Amino acid sequence: MRILVVQESDWIEKGPHQSHHLMERLSERGHEIRVIDFEIEWRKHRSESIITKRKIVESVRKATDKGKVTVIRPSIVRLPFLDYFSIFVTHRLEIERQLRDFRPDMVIGFGILNSYLAIKACKRENLPFLYYLIDELHNLVPQEAFRNIARMIESYNIRHADLVISINEALREYSVDMGAEIARTRTIRAGIDLEKYQMAEGRAETRKEYGIRDDDIVLFFMGWLYEFSGLREVTLSLSETSDRFPNLRLMILGRGELSEELHKKRDEYGLKNRIVIIDWKPYNEVPRFLAASDICILPAYNNQVMKNIVPIKMYEYMASQKPVIATRLPGLVKEFGEDNGVTYVNEPREVVEKAADLVRKGLIRSEGEKSRAFVQGMDWKTTTGSFEGTLRTITEIETAQGKA
Repeated sequence: MRILVVQESDWIEKGPHQSHHLMERLSERGHEIRVIDFEIEWRKHRSESIITKRKIVESVRKATDKGKVTVIRPSIVRLPFLDYFSIFVTHRLEIERQLRDFRPDMVIGFGILNSYLAIKACKRENLPFLYYLIDELHNLVPQEAFRNIARMIESYNIRHADLVISINEALREYSVDMGAEIARTRTIRAGIDLEKYQMAEGRAETRKEYGIRDDDIVLFFMGWLYEFSGLREVTLSLSETSDRFPNLRLMILGRGELSEELHKKRDEYGLKNRIVIIDWKPYNEVPRFLAASDICILPAYNNQVMKNIVPIKMYEYMASQKPVIATRLPGLVKEFGEDNGVTYVNEPREVVEKAADLVRKGLIRSEGEKSRAFVQGMDWKTTTGSFEGTLRTITEIETAQGKA
């Protein structure tokens, strides 16, 4: 199959997310994938021209060793507000070009604006459009004034997509609340490379590299450092409990808007020896950092952005046989329930105390075994196969309807 993907985030710099894993693995199975993306962090390149040039990057690979996709980045106007408005022109033209030249069998949308444009184009060309939800998209719009408009467009997309696929059950329910017909919704959960995480090596070497002693207990977080990640509060808690829990360490792997503040807080609180902050590493190095950790954390705020999502890192934490301490988010509770290796806290500042409690009760190993048992069977081969089967079913239905 030829598959066209549209999204309003940076495919090359962000992730890997569920979309990267699935599309690269589909390409390994012989499908041809093209992605239309958006330079969401153009503000970091203000010195460049205001109007960007259309860009094509071949053989992009982020999540696998052999999978590859072609990324097409239409031109935009690098000015506030005009960047998104330019999508209506440049992305519309690019979608039409790809439908004409690439001739995809279907289009999969991960965004709001260009998904809206793609749905319109697909209706004209009698092509199936699949909407894949890994977030409540309108809540990710940075300008609060535009979120209601974004919500209306997202609702339109959900109602007019041929199928809405969600990464977890909470988001599937959200899609129904937004207007999707139940019969046109499906949940396809994240996959994990179980063997890669279970067999990960390098614990001793990684700990030595970052000055971590054998008797230290390492709390581990990976991913984008959002303002609402809860890491600010965890850092403060480490400072306040340093006398009581001197062997608790925090290792952070990632970057984001909170990066600079976390470095400053670490120095301000005198925690240089207890907090390790590491910039992005290639995805294939992630397992060794998980191997070096003892307890994984997701201390995010219980806000509109986070309440119904299940980040893929949760499955990767659990595949590494680590206990997880997470904020009691509705989506997480619905997905993992109770007593499956995930220990919940009500607020990020409770993470350190809860971690110390797990250590004191000797529960790290047993809770880690529960984590691993829960995700057993969620391998990428199964997930990709389910997703591929869904795509084939949709194309067969559309073909039959076209012939009728």
